[in-house]
Amino acid sequence: MASIKINLEVMESMNYFWNATSDREKVGESYLVTIADHPNMKVLYGEEFESDSVRKVLSAISNREPLRGTKPEMRFWNNNMWMLEDLDFMNMMLNPLKVLNLDKLAPVSDTEVVFIPGHMDICYREGNKLFVNFFRIKADLYEDDKLTIEDKDIVEWFKEKLEG
Repeated sequence: MASIKINLEVMESMNYFWNATSDREKVGESYLVTIADHPNMKVLYGEEFESDSVRKVLSAISNREPLRGTKPEMRFWNNNMWMLEDLDFMNMMLNPLKVLNLDKLAPVSDTEVVFIPGHMDICYREGNKLFVNFFRIKADLYEDDKLTIEDKDIVEWFKEKLEG
């Protein structure tokens, strides 16, 4: 029977970054490079946004420095600042993903759903992987553990994406 694996590796690293930065701890450049060089981040990279963009943006945020960059870099900066403004809301987005089970939606072959801190697009496909921009998830302020993407319940959204 096919299954769907949820991959939160990059998001767990980002969670540490947001919490440490919020607590005014210095996050080392080597940690930022580790995030930027993570294989699951490569799907985001192109002409205007590359691994050094991730390092540069996160470094500017960690060091509380101004940033000038490309449109995708500024969007990435803005998305990360949004998480830092409200860690409780970020946890309302992240925690339900840790227990999300999509196996009943599994297509014929095994699939991996990878959550990443994206910049522009909602999702990307590469082989049997579906990469989802974490920043496009919306938590419901009134209903615990309810998540939506593009105004659709997250399970329904995944059903459409995995069938299509």
